[in-house]
Amino acid sequence: MYTLLIEHAVNDFDAWKRSFDSDPADRAGSGVVSYRVSKPVDDSQRVLIELDFAERERAESMLDTLRTRVWSGPGRPASLDGMPDARIVESLEAKVL
Repeated sequence: MYTLLIEHAVNDFDAWKRSFDSDPADRAGSGVVSYRVSKPVDDSQRVLIELDFAERERAESMLDTLRTRVWSGPGRPASLDGMPDARIVESLEAKVL
């Protein structure tokens, strides 16, 4: 399992969430098998997103799509504040206790 971890500042969470829910990058069509959206308890102006993929190549392609089509250019959501930080990680172990 590969996870695209994204963290970015937002100036209006509700507007950002509407944009996220409109799914401009076509999560399902891009290979996302599950996702989580979180906010730090001490910073309501930041959002953490975890997008899970079965294949690394799909995660890399999604990151490229986000960087070139969603986070930049005329379609960039006004609710984003700065450029998001993103990286792809590989799950090595998971256990439910």
